[in-house]
Amino acid sequence: MVAVKKEGIVIHKSGLPFEIEGVLNPAVIAIGNDIHVFQRSVGNGNFSTIGYCRLSDPKTIAYRLKEPFLSPQFEYESQGMEDARIVKIDGLYYLSYTAYDGINAMGALAVSKDLEHFEKKGIIVPQVSINTFLAHIKTCECYPRYVESITHLPPVKPDSHHHSPLLWDKNLIFFPRRINGQLYFLHRIKPDIQISAVNSIEELTAEYWNNYLNHFDEGIFLTSKYRHEKSYVGGGCPPIETEEGWLIIYHGVETNETGNIYSACAALFALDNPKQEIARLAYPLFSPEEKWEVEGEVNNVCFPTGAVIKGDDLFIYYGAADEHIALCSIKLSELITDLLKNKTQDEK
Repeated sequence: MVAVKKEGIVIHKSGLPFEIEGVLNPAVIAIGNDIHVFQRSVGNGNFSTIGYCRLSDPKTIAYRLKEPFLSPQFEYESQGMEDARIVKIDGLYYLSYTAYDGINAMGALAVSKDLEHFEKKGIIVPQVSINTFLAHIKTCECYPRYVESITHLPPVKPDSHHHSPLLWDKNLIFFPRRINGQLYFLHRIKPDIQISAVNSIEELTAEYWNNYLNHFDEGIFLTSKYRHEKSYVGGGCPPIETEEGWLIIYHGVETNETGNIYSACAALFALDNPKQEIARLAYPLFSPEEKWEVEGEVNNVCFPTGAVIKGDDLFIYYGAADEHIALCSIKLSELITDLLKNKTQDEK
């Protein structure tokens, strides 16, 4: 098994009103010697904004903004901006996040040329009802699994302006470069992770998504295989390019009598064909064990969302029990070697 060193909590709750309930699930990107962290900051009532820290090394805070860096401006995100991820493609930073309006949780995008000024592009995942989604995929092989997985959202309150709940599509994560000229991104409709590709963001129209949903089986990227991910899987860190393939750090969920257990997991996909799974760890990369992971706002959660590579050291930032940001370190070469011992094609 891969040796994982848990470095502990690196960003605690500050006590300021906008993050009094927690700081967690950060977007992370290294530029020069600096590491930029765009964390989910949770205030009273589970209202989330995007905070900001700059680290001088993987564990040291050099600067921390004392107010939200990005806050809700539009109706689709009126109750929170959650769980951001960030990559740089063609000179543009893509900050993806979950927009929550009190009923619907959907993947949204903001872009920037300088990491200071962001332009919000809105929701870019399909905006359809659960019934419409199920009608689209009714002839797909995956249909029974999705019917079983999709749970009904809380009923709309009488005084709400919302007409009906939509299908939740979260964990929006871009690959950090174009592949065969296209922008690839992951997103998650339970219980699997899906993948999509376009030439430009402007192509993500209702017509595009209608066609995508009509061929939904073709877009399934990763589905549960092992016990630690048997309930469902979801996106984690942005894909990491290695010589052996795209390293995907994702989260897997196992449900037992005490509730859900969120673990960090790892898989490898082909560089030129990111739908092709090469290998997958048969065990969780790391799971809730330490007190700060086992007990918190939500117990038993290790939720990876950002990673930085320094030489052969892979640093993974993750939300610990939905309350703090913790860090672990792994030798990248050791992880790739262990992955290749469990090649997917060898199982067929």
